[in-house]
Amino acid sequence: MGTPNAAGDWSSEVEVDAFRRLFPLRYYERHLSEAIRPDARPLKRARDTIVSLGAVASSDGSALAKIGSTTMLAAIKMEVMTPSVDSPDEGSIAVEFHMPPICSPVVRPGRPAEVAPVISKQLFDSLLSSGMIDLKELSLVKGKAAWMAYLDIYCLDADGALFDAALLSAVAAFSHLRIPVVSLNDEGRVVVISKELEGEKLVKEPVNKERRKLSLNSIPFSLTCILHKNYILTDPTFEEESIMETFITVVLNSSGQLVSLYKPGGPVLAHTSAIKECIELTRQRVKEVQEIIDEAISIIEVD
Repeated sequence: MGTPNAAGDWSSEVEVDAFRRLFPLRYYERHLSEAIRPDARPLKRARDTIVSLGAVASSDGSALAKIGSTTMLAAIKMEVMTPSVDSPDEGSIAVEFHMPPICSPVVRPGRPAEVAPVISKQLFDSLLSSGMIDLKELSLVKGKAAWMAYLDIYCLDADGALFDAALLSAVAAFSHLRIPVVSLNDEGRVVVISKELEGEKLVKEPVNKERRKLSLNSIPFSLTCILHKNYILTDPTFEEESIMETFITVVLNSSGQLVSLYKPGGPVLAHTSAIKECIELTRQRVKEVQEIIDEAISIIEVD
């Protein structure tokens, strides 16, 4: 008795899957008319988000961030550099976003993803313009030595909203960052003291006596929204981004102030009302993500 029903269900699934592949936009619009998405999310709900700190033991700060299936691994390495003449009492940061072929079938071996340098620039601009990091805090000896923070972010799974997940992993990695202990050698140069020697009596007094955190202010968070006809979909998947090509990314700091707004073209015009709604949705998302970061920090501090 159960066989006909099972066969019927299987046949229906095949038909739905075929319709989805042949007419993806119509398939999505049918769901949008019911205010639901194919993954059962309401239109304005983000995917489940996870943050784990200390994912890379060899780095000075690291984090793994997941938004749905989109996965980012961020790691920071601190190195001593000579500060620029224009900013003798400031350190610096460098951001590199990587998309290896493992992250998506779209990325081909030997051919760098076109979006990677764009996201690298967006991340750098967002981290600096938000004021999250006081570059003066990275200074060691004015005009002679300062910290360069090399931030590398690796996309392990590219399933939409790449910038949101990358920025989240970057913020989490800086939250986990511990600046190494350094000392002056006989030549007056700043050298990093290995972890094994920390706490032991040194010939030269350390410039900073213990590994310390950075003071993070006005932390930036982002939310990407798809604009399609009169619909707004938050935190899109790769499939949604490829079908509905107009999206807008809003970056706000932890105080709710606008850091940047990014709309890379697309067939749909972003009216003022739609932009305002995207900003308000981002404000709500900032509160959610801030709680996730705080929880991750509290877990690692207990450990």
